[in-house]
Amino acid sequence: MAQLSRGRRLMGEINVVPYIDVMLVLLIIFMVTAPLLQEGVKVQLPSAPARPLDADLTKNAHPLVLSIDSAGRLYLNAGGNPKEALDETSVEVRVAAALQREPDRPVLLKADYRISYGQVMNAMVILQRAGAQKIGFVSQPVASGRAKRGA
Repeated sequence: MAQLSRGRRLMGEINVVPYIDVMLVLLIIFMVTAPLLQEGVKVQLPSAPARPLDADLTKNAHPLVLSIDSAGRLYLNAGGNPKEALDETSVEVRVAAALQREPDRPVLLKADYRISYGQVMNAMVILQRAGAQKIGFVSQPVASGRAKRGA
């Protein structure tokens, strides 16, 4: 036994192969789950030939998004389950709390194109009562071969 221990030397290196395996597994998990992390509810957005938002607007703060589906139900991506419909009072309280913590947080309104203009205006009033100074609208980009509406 004494002869075996004299012939072996201790290794002073770290074996990084298991760490690389773990990193690759995590990379695959993140690549699979990233497309599934869409926020809010599915709405049919109107098309508009508008410029996309600047990256500087959303890089520091996660935007606050109020969504209105085709039935006129309100959804908010802050303060609870983003797929749970809320009443107007709950939306106003949650938006006010979020804007009190982060006053410069961007506020976006994402409404289904089939709802009435009055419902969009009502949502804007709720956001303004909660303290939103600027409200952005979310739309789909116009397809290149498609004619513009109202033109």
